[in-house]
Formats: sequence, structure tokens, C-alpha cells
Amino acid sequence: MNTIVLGIDTSTAVSVGLARGSEVLVSLHHDDPRAHAEQLMPLIHQACEQAGIALTNIGEVAIGVGPGPYTGLRVGVATGRVIAHLADLTPHPVCSLDILARQWADDGVDGQFVVCTDARRHELYWARYDASGNRLDGPNVTAPDELPEGLPVGGPGCPVRGLTPTLGSPQHLDAGVLAASWQTMPDVGLEPLYLRDPDATVPTTRKATLTPTRLTLPGIKR
Repeated sequence: MNTIVLGIDTSTAVSVGLARGSEVLVSLHHDDPRAHAEQLMPLIHQACEQAGIALTNIGEVAIGVGPGPYTGLRVGVATGRVIAHLADLTPHPVCSLDILARQWADDGVDGQFVVCTDARRHELYWARYDASGNRLDGPNVTAPDELPEGLPVGGPGCPVRGLTPTLGSPQHLDAGVLAASWQTMPDVGLEPLYLRDPDATVPTTRKATLTPTRLTLPGIKR
């Protein structure tokens, strides 16, 4: 199979990967969680340059659709959908936690395990998997102390929320694994998995922006 697959995920940091079949060609990662819009397209072009291909050579697009914070996640989903649309391709949506689980399962893990990412608000996005990386529960968003007890835990959410990751667990999401393995992961639909309302909301009440001045006329006491 010679089709080149582009993998994109912005559920945590900015991750871009290219694969030819099951062979990962390039995997790039930019670890600024607030620079998704600025870094994603340059990283895609850098990946194509390293692989020696043009963007027009991409034959499939796989997208991590979260769960993740609202602003960053929608950048990756929207960009992946546009690239697929312009190339007349059908995008392939994957749960971002499933990608982390596949990374860990491919490296070898005994029994069930949990992967997690930072959900902010002192919470984590997480899901539980079997040793083959098949999702058994989730995705969920809870406080760290509500994770299943007694299971190995890993993923980029661990150090952020004070958890000690299990040795050998993935520290960041690898979009190269997404590009190479999307066909073995369940399709979760193209709607981003926010799991809760966005942090930023539209105010429901109006606030005065001008301080009214008091008018005093001669001879009138107040």
C-alpha cells in the first residue's frame, strides 16, 4: 500500500505525522498548548518537506478529534477537514486517547491501563483500555482522584495533574502512529469531543462601560 496518510492532532499540543501504509515516515511535535493556529500548517509543511513529498501527494487524512480543550482542538479538526475537502478525500476521525493507547500497547503493557490528558479546571480526560489498546471505558472527564484505582496510568496529563506516570507509558501523542494505525481504531465521528462546555462563555448580562456624570444646576441642592 503506497498511500501517504497525514495525521493531525491538536487535542494537547500540536502533533503532525506522515505514514505510508503502516510505516511512519515523519512524526513532529510542538509542545506549546497555546500556539495551535500558528504552528499547525508550518508543521504540516515541514513534515512534507522531510518526507520529500508535496501536500498534494497525501492520499488520506486522519484527525484526532479529542477529547481536548475547545480552542486548540477545533484548530486541528477544522484544518484536517479543509485539507481533506480540497483533496476530495474523506477524513478519518479518531479519539485522541485511542492514539495514546495504541502507542502504549505497541510498546507492550500487561493487562488493562488508563491514559489521560489535561482537561484544565483541575481535571483530566481519560479512558481505560485492555492490553491490546481497545477502549473499555470512556472517554471521561473527571478529577484525577476519580481515575480507576490499581491500574497503570500514562499520558501527557499525568505530570500536569501531579500523577506519576507508569514507566514506559507515552509522554506525548504521536501523530505518526495516528497516520499509520487509524484503520485499526474506531471511527468516532467528526464532531470534536469537548465533553463539556468551553471555558470561555458569552456574558449573559450587560455591564456599564461609562460612569454616569452627575449634573448639578446652580441653585439646586441634591
